[in-house]
Amino acid sequence: MNRTPGWLRGVGVGPGDPELVTIKAARIIRSADVVAFHSGPKGDSIARRIAAQYFRHDAIEELLAYPVTTGATDHPLGYHGLMADFYDESAARLAGHLDAGRNVAVIAEGDPLFYGTYMYLHDRLAARYDSEVVPGVTSVSGSAAAVATGLCRHEDVLTILPGTLPVPELARRLADTEAAVIMKLGRTFPGVVEALRQAGRLADARYVERATSTAERVLPVSEVDPATVPYMSMIVVPGQDLRADSAGRATMPYAAEPAQRHTAESGAGLGEVVVVGLGPGPDRWLTPEASAVLAEVDHVVGYAPYVNRVPQRAGLTRHASGNTVEVDRARHALELARGGARVAVVSGGDAGVFGMASAVYEAAEDPELVDVPVRVVPGVTAAQAVAARAGAPLGGDFAIMSLSDRLKPWSVVERRLRAAAEADLVIALYNPASRSRTEQIAQARAALLDVRRPETVVVVGRDIGREEESLTVTTLGELDPATIDMKCLLIIGATGTRVTAEGQVWTPRFVMEPTAG
Repeated sequence: MNRTPGWLRGVGVGPGDPELVTIKAARIIRSADVVAFHSGPKGDSIARRIAAQYFRHDAIEELLAYPVTTGATDHPLGYHGLMADFYDESAARLAGHLDAGRNVAVIAEGDPLFYGTYMYLHDRLAARYDSEVVPGVTSVSGSAAAVATGLCRHEDVLTILPGTLPVPELARRLADTEAAVIMKLGRTFPGVVEALRQAGRLADARYVERATSTAERVLPVSEVDPATVPYMSMIVVPGQDLRADSAGRATMPYAAEPAQRHTAESGAGLGEVVVVGLGPGPDRWLTPEASAVLAEVDHVVGYAPYVNRVPQRAGLTRHASGNTVEVDRARHALELARGGARVAVVSGGDAGVFGMASAVYEAAEDPELVDVPVRVVPGVTAAQAVAARAGAPLGGDFAIMSLSDRLKPWSVVERRLRAAAEADLVIALYNPASRSRTEQIAQARAALLDVRRPETVVVVGRDIGREEESLTVTTLGELDPATIDMKCLLIIGATGTRVTAEGQVWTPRFVMEPTAG
């Protein structure tokens, strides 16, 4: 006789207090034939402790005990392979109940789909059975209530972070957000504390252990003994309290130590803006001078991907922005320096080559900002990096051009391209394409072919210096514009540019004059 399969419910039971189990969750648990719950290898289930009072007296209990709680395993596919096998086996156990017509509730502390293990069972079973997810009060909500301070206000960005991130990455993300919650502590706690210190957020961070339960603890992070920290604990970093104090200043719930400022009152006068070239990608191409500047400034200002390349440390404030607000970004940096701060404005490659240096000098023409000191620290340019990978294509006279027509009309770009080609210069082309500019490279190729031979050597470098880098040597006639994107830089050879038998490209330092007659 065919049985109607049972239903599957993923049920959140909240962070710890049984009274925070929702009415719907309690109703479903009471109606389930089978209640399943996860635990560590020792079999102690937090979810069961929270929700046991709602079980039917005749309910079948299915304990799904993790084989390990760390990454240590001799499984041939490592930790993730071992866990995949565990979830496959757990899903098969529950499928047996469902196929027998039993209704199954899988309970999870907090919310089932918020860093919850139920989701892995859901992935395996939901398409085959009548399934539903019942949300629960998250551990974030429970911990914020335990701290009893506004977590995020107005337009604050709240970032939820796993403590398992590397310390530099965790510090960067903490510095780039207004409010944060850090989960998955335990053995990661010392590294998390170091990341908080580097980000300047340690003073206002609060540690919450077993939120909403009878064993709840709330302490300043700096007062916590790392040896006592369980995995099921978290750190809450509230956003700024924008209520003004009696002096009209915004206040923080837990005041972070401010970065030092060099002001007229302290005898140092104006600060300084240093425009720093970070190089085209890998840290090994960052110059020692640039590293020294970044280790001393109070603020880093720039396009977000470039700001993200600067290591976070205590006393450093980061100001990341979009890619089309260069002058506004420069003005912000100058205003910070006018107030006495040391500010680095960062660019990829060399800041003086299609970078932020020009935008800073443009903004500094404002009479209110003209007295702010500005200097530029050079970096390895993308053209240099691609040329070095290819050989020596820039060994003779060359021109560097951008195909972007955002700040100049295409007619100017095309006229300059033709002039450089007619002068027989090697041409390095920046910004050959973007998501919104897909036709320019085809138009540029057509203009160059009006002057140069189809056999002209072309080097295409993509993501040079990064793990996914590629270098292609082709010709102007064979160049396919559809293969060019925003990650590429092109070098168009001169008449004398050559390719060795090994595929290396070089341009002689001399020009052979045509033979008369």
